[in-house]
Amino acid sequence: MLLIDGVSYRYRDAATAALQDVSLGIPAAAVYGLLGPNGAGKTTLISLLAGLLTVAIGRISVNGQLLAAVRAADPRAIALVPQDYAFYPMLSVAENLRFFAGTLGLKGGELQAQMDAAVAFGCLDQVVGKRAERLSGGLRRRLNLAIGLLGKPRLLLLDEPTVGVDPQSRHFLLDAIAALPAAGSTVIYTSHHMEEVEAICQKIAIIDQGRVLAEGTLEDILQSPEPFLELHLARPLPDAVAARYPAVATGRLKYRLKLPSTAALPRLLDELAAAGCEVCDLNLGQHNLEQVFMRLTKRSLRD
Repeated sequence: MLLIDGVSYRYRDAATAALQDVSLGIPAAAVYGLLGPNGAGKTTLISLLAGLLTVAIGRISVNGQLLAAVRAADPRAIALVPQDYAFYPMLSVAENLRFFAGTLGLKGGELQAQMDAAVAFGCLDQVVGKRAERLSGGLRRRLNLAIGLLGKPRLLLLDEPTVGVDPQSRHFLLDAIAALPAAGSTVIYTSHHMEEVEAICQKIAIIDQGRVLAEGTLEDILQSPEPFLELHLARPLPDAVAARYPAVATGRLKYRLKLPSTAALPRLLDELAAAGCEVCDLNLGQHNLEQVFMRLTKRSLRD
């Protein structure tokens, strides 16, 4: 297990810390989702894990061994696949793979075996001789990921790996990433797409302003401490009803209300009927991940 224990980080001359007492438990051989709005501290945390920044306060360890020591003993143990394309556009797919395999110290049969495995993983066999700059957005993302896998990393850091791809390519990438833990890799996955995190992550953390707001399995995070009701009405919600059941507008004639209990629903429906407010649609149940995120951070993931 990867443990992040009490990690704080402040950039030089920054008014506030980028990370403040962050503690997370990331299980081995799983996909772990890291969510947070822009400026939340995700990039700083990923940079610390990748060794691009040095941990000054707190501790990051793998099975009791400091992560820095793990990285020093095996430079291939950790790989970062950044949001930006991390390959040479003027080189072919094969040339890029060979170059980056060489930087990892792969030689001879091992180099060729890992190149073949990367091509197979990304289904790049039809474009191995093609220059990277001529690939579609989806194929570029596949190449970016394939390069990250050349060293068979135990910890793979993925920063927005599906940005700018079509739905078919996104589906391919998600399936490929979801299969990585079966081969022994631990994946930390950041994304602006809630549905991606819900689909492939076994555990999730939500951070904002450098602090951890929630961590747990998807089921744990989606559990709501109080019942909530989503309503789509034919006319605006009466002010008296909105005040009685603290309401938030979520769209045109759409509202989210907080009920004291599920037993309060029949009374609310009677009040709406008496006010001539027809209910077009309602949903009483768990939060989805986006709703939980917005409740905790008070802002959108893209803010």
